Amino acid sequence: MTEQPLHILQVSTADIGGGAERVAWSLFQSYRLRGHASWLAVGRKISNDSDVFLIPNGELQKSWSRLWLALSGYLASHNGSFRGAWRLNDLVRGMAEPRRWLDQYRGIEDFHFPGTWHLLKLSPQVPKILHFHNLHGGYADLRVIPWLSQQQPVVLTLHDAWLLSGHCAHSLDCERWKAGCGQCPDLTISPAIRRDMTEYNWRRKRELYTKSHLYVVTPSRWLMEKVKQSMLAPAVLEARVIPNGVDLTVFRSADKQEIRAVLGLPQDTKVFVFAANGIRRNVYKDYSTMRAAISLVGKRLHAQKVLFIALGEDSLTERNGEAEIRFIPYQKSREAVARYYQAADVYLHAARADTFPNTVLEALACGTPVVATAVGGIPEQVKRLELADGEWRMTNLNRYGMHEATGILVPPGDAAGMAVGIERLLNDDSLRARMGENAAKDARERFDLQRQADSYLAWYKELLQRCALKTREKHALYGA
Repeated sequence: MTEQPLHILQVSTADIGGGAERVAWSLFQSYRLRGHASWLAVGRKISNDSDVFLIPNGELQKSWSRLWLALSGYLASHNGSFRGAWRLNDLVRGMAEPRRWLDQYRGIEDFHFPGTWHLLKLSPQVPKILHFHNLHGGYADLRVIPWLSQQQPVVLTLHDAWLLSGHCAHSLDCERWKAGCGQCPDLTISPAIRRDMTEYNWRRKRELYTKSHLYVVTPSRWLMEKVKQSMLAPAVLEARVIPNGVDLTVFRSADKQEIRAVLGLPQDTKVFVFAANGIRRNVYKDYSTMRAAISLVGKRLHAQKVLFIALGEDSLTERNGEAEIRFIPYQKSREAVARYYQAADVYLHAARADTFPNTVLEALACGTPVVATAVGGIPEQVKRLELADGEWRMTNLNRYGMHEATGILVPPGDAAGMAVGIERLLNDDSLRARMGENAAKDARERFDLQRQADSYLAWYKELLQRCALKTREKHALYGA
């Protein structure tokens, strides 16, 4: 229990989930365990936690809208049962909220969420700190940010680059977000829009930021550099890079043979794991590169069985020579996820874009070396060997060199390079073991959830002290 508990309200897409949702939930619980008044406001509530509040978007809709939306829900349950059902459902939703339907039809990002304006009324006590996480995901009105930021300190953690663009969470190779978007090369990138209104969306966000005063956090320096080049930059009062942390009581080293026995995995097989939501459909991940790399490894290691576990999707098992690709559905239990990392020889992670993936941190914490693509914030997570022009190069290492390496990075889309990296680890048991030990040690030093919570709490206190000082100065000036 601290001497003076803080009142902290975090805002997130949902209370239970992966990625940004997991970060918000972990911080929410950590703050509460330390004696702070910690609350979480969400667009979708899944848990029964009494300190988690559902943002009342539905409750604040007019009765007319609720009636038509109820009919829409009924029709949605019968999609495919008769011809044109989805078109009728779309029309009914348009009747429920004509302006919202028109905006979506035109490609304007959806800000029609009235419950966001009532955030300060949800908790038993008025929060002193408001901390926002992902603001896309169909639950938040971005137009509330200027007003809220004038009431009290607003901390905003970016988990992707949606706030910097006209619609996408990651722009991949496109850099139009720097100058105003428009003529978007891919409207289907999540969050997708129907028509190219990216220039309008970009300008609307910029206008909101000119009226906002924000304290911005990113988990990686890579994303912070994008913030500095974006239309969000003028709204930033102060910015910090605070790496994500993982619960080291769950994600930790364990006896590989015992874990494989629990999971029913073979002891005489080289096991690789990749974890992501919607593995093959996720545009930001690169399942095809991993699949090709595994195929190459399977062909080259003729006498060695290879098992690739794709954790996060339910599908039929595939075989490619000696290589087996086994799909495991999304696991809600963190302990269950940790067991797959602990059972693996190597964690694989290929991506087209990634801010600071929790899965890489979790694998490292479990003492599993990583072979990944060098994109986004991943190079900040892995102390690594890099394959460049056919040569192995040590980067992001201190003077101890190989004694600190935790994985291998290859260029994006390079299946052959990834296969070579995998083989390098498989053919050198001592290197693989040393990297695993390094990974667990580095996770304890850099990626502990408690370290992340400490960083946020220290900053919250600084912000509140500054606000109190400004208030006293105003009162003194007024009294004079």
